[in-house]
Amino acid sequence: MSSGQDAKLFARGKVAELRLELNSSGGKKDKNFSSKKIALKKIVANMTMSNNDMVALFPDIVGVMGTQSLEIKKMCFLYLVNYARTKPEIALKALPILLNDLEDSNPLMRALALRTLSYVHVKQYVENTVQPLKGLLQDSDPYVRKTAAFCVAKLYDHDRHLVESSDLIDRLNKMLRDENPTVVSSALASLMDIWERSESIKLTIDYASASKIVQILPDCSEWGQTYILEALTSYVPQDTSEAALLADRITPRLSHTNSAVVLTCIRVILYLMNYIESEKTIALLCTKLSPPLVTLLSKGPEIQYLALRNALLILQRRPEVLRNDIRVFFCKYNDPIYVKVTKLELIFMLASEKNIREVLTELREYATEIDVHFVRKSVRAIGKLAIKIEPAAKLCIASLLELVATKVSYIVQEATVVIKNIFRKYPNQYESIISTLCENLDSLDEPEAKAAMIWVIGQYADRIENSEVLLEDFLDGWADETHDVQLALLTATVKLFIQRPGKGQDLVPKVLKWATEDTDNPDLRDRGYMYWRLLSRNPAAAKGIVMGEKPAITAESEKLDPGTLEEMCLVVGTLATVYLKPVHTVFRSARARKLQDSPALQKERLPSWQAAQQAKLLTERQLAGGQQQQQQQYPANGPTTNGGGGRNADALEEADALFASMGGQNMASLMNDGFAVSPTHATHGEQSQMYIVNQGQGLGTMRPMTHAAEEGEGDLLSF
Repeated sequence: MSSGQDAKLFARGKVAELRLELNSSGGKKDKNFSSKKIALKKIVANMTMSNNDMVALFPDIVGVMGTQSLEIKKMCFLYLVNYARTKPEIALKALPILLNDLEDSNPLMRALALRTLSYVHVKQYVENTVQPLKGLLQDSDPYVRKTAAFCVAKLYDHDRHLVESSDLIDRLNKMLRDENPTVVSSALASLMDIWERSESIKLTIDYASASKIVQILPDCSEWGQTYILEALTSYVPQDTSEAALLADRITPRLSHTNSAVVLTCIRVILYLMNYIESEKTIALLCTKLSPPLVTLLSKGPEIQYLALRNALLILQRRPEVLRNDIRVFFCKYNDPIYVKVTKLELIFMLASEKNIREVLTELREYATEIDVHFVRKSVRAIGKLAIKIEPAAKLCIASLLELVATKVSYIVQEATVVIKNIFRKYPNQYESIISTLCENLDSLDEPEAKAAMIWVIGQYADRIENSEVLLEDFLDGWADETHDVQLALLTATVKLFIQRPGKGQDLVPKVLKWATEDTDNPDLRDRGYMYWRLLSRNPAAAKGIVMGEKPAITAESEKLDPGTLEEMCLVVGTLATVYLKPVHTVFRSARARKLQDSPALQKERLPSWQAAQQAKLLTERQLAGGQQQQQQQYPANGPTTNGGGGRNADALEEADALFASMGGQNMASLMNDGFAVSPTHATHGEQSQMYIVNQGQGLGTMRPMTHAAEEGEGDLLSF
């Protein structure tokens, strides 16, 4: 039937008309049941279009089901599977017909009936399938045996206790010795599926069994090969030579045309590498993994994306796999955006001091593209490379300044964000470019870019002559800014006051009042109160906290933690690797994967083992440092304790008194006791004094501060 005639079938039909067509005999000339087939096609088409009126035809379908035509039975069984749970009492009338078809002489009919029985989730169907299934597992036809193997897993999904109480799983195990490779791969797939769903069943494969199923790999279909390769991840090598030999035997599958076979083979080889001792063997296997990954990039965009996401994962575990192949990840003009962005991440991971000039040239080219999202990613990648590769920082900054010179708003804003991170990474090295950033303040209209620029102004307030004017410009729109920008403004204003008291004395009271009295954001209010108390109670501590050394900043924020990385390498090629999340968080019913212990397992090379050792070493150092500090602090008589509530009350009363007595003349300058000296007000002979930073009402209950103030914005390096 032509496609034009098939399209006519998808017209919304009426039940009465379809019933009449279905029950019409078609005359003596209609020996092939053409009229019934057309009627059934219309019914299936309406069922596909979610026309629920078709359920009224259930009794008529059951009546037609006995017709000796494979095509008619296929459509009737499809209808039965779709509506059996809706009308189970009518579906039971079809059960004898299906059981009778299990004994048909045609193997296709037997397989079709068995598949239909296993798909119907009705109790009587499940119970009546077990006994005939035992016989069909030993059927003379391999196609029927293959179908029967899959049906065991399907029945286990319906009623696991029924299957476990029978000997179906034992029979599946015996099928692994079948002479037909397709049957063996199907039995393995069924056993793997059952193992995934069961907590009581353990799947173990010894070397002899693993060797046998690897031997039949070339004779299986592409999906059969995938099933066998997946099953090999349940084999736990007991000797490193066994793991190396098995990995070498499956490497020919890396050149398969089917991407699923290739990715599953890569997964098995990565798994076996954990049990191989020889560094030379591992290096050889890594060189073999690179070409198939590169070949996958010549396929369609969906396959490309899957290959790229898996490459991100593999590079973190085995960086040597794609170390010399950075050019293949350069973007093409017609790549979809999701492929381009993933390639950008890989370019960043593969960039090194040797290829940085080539990479920067490519990234600058990307920054001139039309797609704004991709341009932003490219600019941010340049900034991340400056942090990742220290010798290339100057080149990266030069590239960023070239892009800023274009005066394109979104490029300037992204550049501002990444330059702020560069300042944090390399303090007192590249501050000469601050003037360039200040020239482009009018281009900043996004919260992240504003917060970054405000951080720069506050951090380098002593180097920017008109820093207080720049901050005032931002403060004019305080009420309309986001909380992140307000937090940045609050911290920057306090930094200005600490570094240049004469310039910041008028701004600090105003900003602290806004932060503590005119906002409903708890983070902003708490930070305001903390600065308030610090400046009034202990100026030296305020300087140490606000202007103290910043936490180390790196460009490796996208790396997975070691435990997750190990697990993800065991599920290469699955949907979990697209999300780069553990498999049980993507599929709720999936079993968490982990490496099984054995004498061959190279534990000291595992990321999780190395991370545990580093954490242990760090903990020991911290404990040793804490004990030494305690001994220095309390040498003989031990610590003296005062009531915590008394300290809080004293501090509260003193702060209230200080703020109540604040006046403009009291904030003339700040001396050397904890703060920098204002060059316009301080003199060498003046004595140090404490300055009042706000005028306000009672502070309420004082809360102990457990951590130092932060900058108001998180690490901006993530893609």
